[in-house]
Amino acid sequence: MTAPTILVSRLDCERLEALLEAPGSADLDTSALEAELSRAQILEPAQMPADVITMNSTARFRVMDGGDQGQERELTLVYPRDVNGQADRVSILAPVGSALLGLRVGDTIEWPVPGGRTVSLQVLSIAYQPEASGELHR
Repeated sequence: MTAPTILVSRLDCERLEALLEAPGSADLDTSALEAELSRAQILEPAQMPADVITMNSTARFRVMDGGDQGQERELTLVYPRDVNGQADRVSILAPVGSALLGLRVGDTIEWPVPGGRTVSLQVLSIAYQPEASGELHR
């Protein structure tokens, strides 16, 4: 399966690149996020379509295969400092967080998960996106 084109806002891209360059990030495996950013189409926040997962978006997705097949989850994609141990938040540095960034409703992506297996995720809906709510400089 070919990875879908992803859209990332200029502001999110700048903040994510700063996160990747920050002291301490050298100790983390950031290769998945780096790969996603390198293939992203960058848009100004005001130009971001409302059906795209951006930072701080809340999205519902379905696991298409594996042991969790058919399971639906709703998560908010956040920076690592904002996870705060909440089960409904996922860090951009987590495998599923990097997988969801920039996807549109209806997109499916295959993504490696711990344990050496791969799962397919399909974006079902976006309950909240900052750009669509007029929060262009959050």
